[in-house]
Amino acid sequence: MAQSSTETDWVSRFADDVIAESERRAPDAAKSPAEAPVIVVASGLSPSGPIHLGNLREVMTPHLVADEIRRRGYRVRHLISWDDYDRYRKVPSGVPGVDESWNEHIGRPLTSVPAPVGSAYPNWAEHFKAAMGQALAELGVEYDGISQTEQYTSGVYRDQVLHAMKHRGDIDAILEQYRTKKAPGKKSQKPLDEAELEAAEGSGAAAEDDGTGSTGYFPYKPYCGGCGKDLTVVTAYDDDTTELTYTCSACAFSETVLLSEFHRGKLVWKVDWPMRWAYEGVVFEPSGVDHSSPGSSFQVGGQIVSIFGGVQPIGPMYAFVGISGMAKMSSSKGGVPTPADALKIMEPQLLRWLYARRRPNQSFKIAFDQEIQRLYDEWDKLEAKVADGTALPADAAAHSRAARTAAGELPRTARPLPYRTLASVVDVTAGHEDQTLRILSELDPANPVTSLDEVRPRLDRAENWITTQVPADQRTLVREEPDTELLASLDEQARESLRLLVEGLDSHWSLDGLTTLVYGVPKVMAGLEPDAKPTPELKVAQRSFFALLYTLLVSRETGPRLPTLLLAVGADRVRKLLAA
Repeated sequence: MAQSSTETDWVSRFADDVIAESERRAPDAAKSPAEAPVIVVASGLSPSGPIHLGNLREVMTPHLVADEIRRRGYRVRHLISWDDYDRYRKVPSGVPGVDESWNEHIGRPLTSVPAPVGSAYPNWAEHFKAAMGQALAELGVEYDGISQTEQYTSGVYRDQVLHAMKHRGDIDAILEQYRTKKAPGKKSQKPLDEAELEAAEGSGAAAEDDGTGSTGYFPYKPYCGGCGKDLTVVTAYDDDTTELTYTCSACAFSETVLLSEFHRGKLVWKVDWPMRWAYEGVVFEPSGVDHSSPGSSFQVGGQIVSIFGGVQPIGPMYAFVGISGMAKMSSSKGGVPTPADALKIMEPQLLRWLYARRRPNQSFKIAFDQEIQRLYDEWDKLEAKVADGTALPADAAAHSRAARTAAGELPRTARPLPYRTLASVVDVTAGHEDQTLRILSELDPANPVTSLDEVRPRLDRAENWITTQVPADQRTLVREEPDTELLASLDEQARESLRLLVEGLDSHWSLDGLTTLVYGVPKVMAGLEPDAKPTPELKVAQRSFFALLYTLLVSRETGPRLPTLLLAVGADRVRKLLAA
């Protein structure tokens, strides 16, 4: 029986279901986890362009479930099917090294399209697969990648293709249930799947029965032997000899081949997907909302898979992944960011956590703007709760899935200082390492940072965020000289506030000390003790004091947290700029 987990997170519940389904499929197999049949979970990715953070959910959902199953001692195979034998549909906008000349390749397999100019990879598909593969390695995702180009062109699916062609009438009958009937004078509410439409129209699906039980529908699309494109029409097929004839509407090329020996083509999508479920024995594979609606690929595939002797996998729908920010990315790349882009500004643990803490059907956003600082604060608080045993079970489970896999803990920052503090420091120092180390060593004089390696890679992620995602007009530039005009205009109360701050610098020169100081000056000015609880009136006074300090230090009313900013500027320079 499946081993039920005491954890209450969504991953454990799916792991229970997957193990139970695997045991149902092989009831006579060995019952110990180590001896049970390998459990197959799957993802499918099309390298038709940059593989973005929404696509990552296609991988992270089965990865997290597979990893939980591994933790329980079962053998698991996470299959990532690279759909690199799909047709090249359009030229993505904003891809460096690509121009309108790539339009001539539309209709060819992705592995037959040249890579962008300057790429180190042999074709379009490999170029975009490589970036995703590197990101998955950094995220600790263990998987078995399969190229559909290799599968089809090497003849691995020969028997499945012949089987589909033999049972094309049965497949067509299933598809017919979902084809939208067009009423007179009305437009179709739901268009057919593109590949299905091409196969149906191109092979004469509307023709009369030819007496063999076939309607004329062919679920197979050859790539043309002349131009290499899939703008082909199957005009004849013989089940006994497997003789197939097609013509190309793009170049007028025509040929007759033996399908039993011909491997330059593929099954249309709604047939290809369930064929693979059966071939690989997939038990779990999620799909996006576009594949999960009535009449969609997943629903239709659930019926077609039986033709291949298989069973539809457990297939949760996953929701949209949004992006907040992208200040620089949207203009330079013209599209949504990729996992590699996210990993430049956040550690793998944080990115994994964003996917682990939300159920697949819950949408969420990945922050490229100021929100990333709040997410890091939330993550650090969770780490502290996990360490002291106060985290809720589901939160602790999500943390565990983010921080480690069944293979072990992911590499982490030895001394994870707050992300917002690191970002503020590199903002003020413009990444100057000596200055950065000086400031960081003064944050906690009792336990100083002695090397920047202690705070890496988080420091590097924060620096990348500052340099790539924060607009130039929001960067912090410390004044070189005092604002004498503003200083001369201050009333006596404001001057006294600045004097109290300057006098307290030496005795409060640490992050905690300066926090106490900057919040305490307005309290003292109001006749209160430095540790007095804030009141609405006091909060107004503090905001006014903070705005004055920011203006005198960086010429605007907001900026990095003041204690961090003061440390970054240095005591002597603070005294110079605040000397009223």
